[in-house]
Amino acid sequence: MGILTILLIAISLSFDSFAVSVSSGMSMCRKSLQVSQTLKIALSLAVFQAAFPFLGWWLGGAFRHEITQADHWIAFGLLTFLGIRMILEGRVPIKKRKVKHPTRWQVLIPMSVATSIDAFAVGIGFSFFVEDILTPVIIIGIVTFAVSMSGLYMGRKLGQKVAGIGEIVGGIVLILIGLKILIEHLFFL
Repeated sequence: MGILTILLIAISLSFDSFAVSVSSGMSMCRKSLQVSQTLKIALSLAVFQAAFPFLGWWLGGAFRHEITQADHWIAFGLLTFLGIRMILEGRVPIKKRKVKHPTRWQVLIPMSVATSIDAFAVGIGFSFFVEDILTPVIIIGIVTFAVSMSGLYMGRKLGQKVAGIGEIVGGIVLILIGLKILIEHLFFL
């Protein structure tokens, strides 16, 4: 799997974190966000988003030999499912996504886990195609951090208009990547 594909996956995965960041930015009742608040939220989202693909890769690797005949179908199915879910979630207006006190750990940890579930599934898919998970994990973490930081600040200005579109685009990209994996395996391997 090439760097460009990993980067596209990282960007697609980060749109859940982007939407949560926009919501968090909108829910902060201050004229300016404190750097410590944005770092806390963005780092939490990025760490979980990077850790979950590793966990999925590790778990998927344990069962890789049992399911190698269907690995391309599994990757396609997971990415398509996640893509459709992101498209559907992207259609929910950002106003209806309430996030209260996003810097409190009892809100931040569940929020970080919830946005990383799809990354776990992608990690399972990685276990079939990626030998070294370190590069994808680092790329996913960096991209999620950057996207989350921008989402927090954009939430103060453009929030309601941008987040849903990003999730829909991310969902479409995941579906296209799943289709690419399927076509490559069926017709070119």
